[in-house]
Amino acid sequence: MIVAGDIGGTNARLATFEVQAGRLLLTREVIYPSRSAPDLETIVRRFVDEVRPLATAVALGVAGPVKGGRIETPNLPWVVDAGRLATILGVPRVTLLNDLKANAYGLRHLQPTDLAILQAGAPDAVGNQAILSAGTGLGAAGLFWDGERHRPFATEGGHADFAPRTRLESDLMESIASEKGRVSYERILSGSGLVRIYRFLRQRSGDPEPAVLTERFAKEDPAAVVSRCALDQSDPVCVKALDLFVSAYGAEAGNVALRMLATGGVFLGGGIAPKILSRLMRDGLFMTVFLDKGRMRPLLESIPVVVVLNDRAALWGAAHCAAFDES
Repeated sequence: MIVAGDIGGTNARLATFEVQAGRLLLTREVIYPSRSAPDLETIVRRFVDEVRPLATAVALGVAGPVKGGRIETPNLPWVVDAGRLATILGVPRVTLLNDLKANAYGLRHLQPTDLAILQAGAPDAVGNQAILSAGTGLGAAGLFWDGERHRPFATEGGHADFAPRTRLESDLMESIASEKGRVSYERILSGSGLVRIYRFLRQRSGDPEPAVLTERFAKEDPAAVVSRCALDQSDPVCVKALDLFVSAYGAEAGNVALRMLATGGVFLGGGIAPKILSRLMRDGLFMTVFLDKGRMRPLLESIPVVVVLNDRAALWGAAHCAAFDES
């Protein structure tokens, strides 16, 4: 039995898998709100008490860089220690890997129905790949093509410096910098980032926030409210906020494609892209900005760009690493 996990800033997914004829079979999955516990050990103990897994191998994808079997999560006040988790789960060791690296491994287990194509790219596209995932935070990983297969590697590219391209984006950066100091791409391309964009544009507009929006913000996830109101076009500031978000997302996806020479494809993972898929596909804003790289445009036009619709990709990737001893 394999135990795998996808541990993010919003949810912690833990699951059991069996390996049958060289293939993974998901047998049980439990989702816990990440902020419902003071640390991951508490959540894993709950899982052990509920499921009683007789694990032979364990791998967990966790947001953050792995150092010596430990991860300090950037969006939660946790220190994840592989040794302590191994004791709780009753196994010799637990493999920890960056959540985007797990996501990259999971790509090989996806079906065509798990993907939405934004750009088909060249029919013979081959080479490195990249994944860029906006959700609670912003993560990026690469898949190096060695001539025979893709070998995933982790990055912390989501924390790279934000580079504004317009006067509006410069003003946004200055607004965020006044509060946060340094401005990374994650400050903008994340759930909280979308809300920051909305607040900035609302203040800039000079128009008071409608009472119905204020009430919804108090009761619902603010990022979800902004995106829904943008998609149904019920509030013009929300529409502008999502447009600015999509534009910045397209620009950074193009940057990642160039940095990693991802001629084999760029994948948009995370929780946000599937929820705003209609906006990513409508009127071509995302792809227009993605391709806007001057002399590199022909290269970018040859790259497949795909949205990952299956939210279990990282879970399957962690299970793959545990079952086939890869990481």
